[in-house]
Amino acid sequence: MFKLVDHLADLTGFRDRDVLDTTLVGAMKDLLKPQLVSIYRAVGEPGNERWLTRAQLSETDVDPVSHPNWVDLETLPRLADFPTRVRCMETQETVEVSGHPFLAVFPVVSDRAVVGVLEVLTAEPLSADSQLMVSCFLRVYRNFQSLLDYSEHDTLTGLLNRKTFDEAFLKASAEHEAIIAEANKSDRRAGANGPGDTWLGVIDIDHFKRVNDTYGHLIGDEVLLLLSRLMRASFRFHDRLYRFGGEEFVVLMRCDNETDAMTAFERLRTNTESFTFPQVGRITVSIGFTVLRQGDTPSGAFERADKAVYYVKEHGRNGVRSYSELTASGEIVEEDDKTGGIELF
Repeated sequence: MFKLVDHLADLTGFRDRDVLDTTLVGAMKDLLKPQLVSIYRAVGEPGNERWLTRAQLSETDVDPVSHPNWVDLETLPRLADFPTRVRCMETQETVEVSGHPFLAVFPVVSDRAVVGVLEVLTAEPLSADSQLMVSCFLRVYRNFQSLLDYSEHDTLTGLLNRKTFDEAFLKASAEHEAIIAEANKSDRRAGANGPGDTWLGVIDIDHFKRVNDTYGHLIGDEVLLLLSRLMRASFRFHDRLYRFGGEEFVVLMRCDNETDAMTAFERLRTNTESFTFPQVGRITVSIGFTVLRQGDTPSGAFERADKAVYYVKEHGRNGVRSYSELTASGEIVEEDDKTGGIELF
């Protein structure tokens, strides 16, 4: 009983989704002694949904394994390749498959939908008490995920909120530098087969004050909500999308090079320009972006991208510009980073 309570305390002791998943599989390994325990999430658009391994532990593993946060969707296994998992999600009930080993698949549910499964491989079938214990753990897991969703997301658009940005920025930067270091140790050049670069983009709605003044704040809120949907449709499932407040949005993503980053931001610009917003009609956005540098701070990278946005607004709006392109051409004069380690937000 004390071991059970201890694992429940661990499960709710961190405000990090990656740690939450690894803590859950760690608890299942300790309590059930399985051959393998895994959490899989269904990701991707309908018709091209894939299985993302969030955390996995075998009986001999010390540390859990998982797919990297920036994994290419096309490299993941398709949903249809694992019909037992699909059946578990569709029925929202535990599915058991007899064999050697024995398989039990439990639905992982959010407040809005079934988002994945927990798989447990054991030498013998799980007892009714063990199945009940797993289900209870998943209920606690669901409740804590809901608390994280509430605290991390903007209530209007559902995008990530500003207060989660710094931690995600530093985590993405550390992951990227660790991959580069490992590639260098292996005498492999980062590039076509490397991890690419991390890019930060700032998106600002053009003349948004005019929308609020002309049509009212309810219509303005509808514009923000619709733009957030366009952002989700324009970027990949693992790109991190933020609303920073008002009409300002931020994207944190991994791309191989500046051309690919430009393509992604240009896709959002054209999708926005061609969309008809109810009552308002045509809306455009100004976008500036920058690559993350070694030792970068969230405020330093944001300021560079914001300068590129300002340049776009000063030169006709409805455009996308790269900070490095603007400094290379002399259109923006690069200044020394005066922020150092001080975070501005």
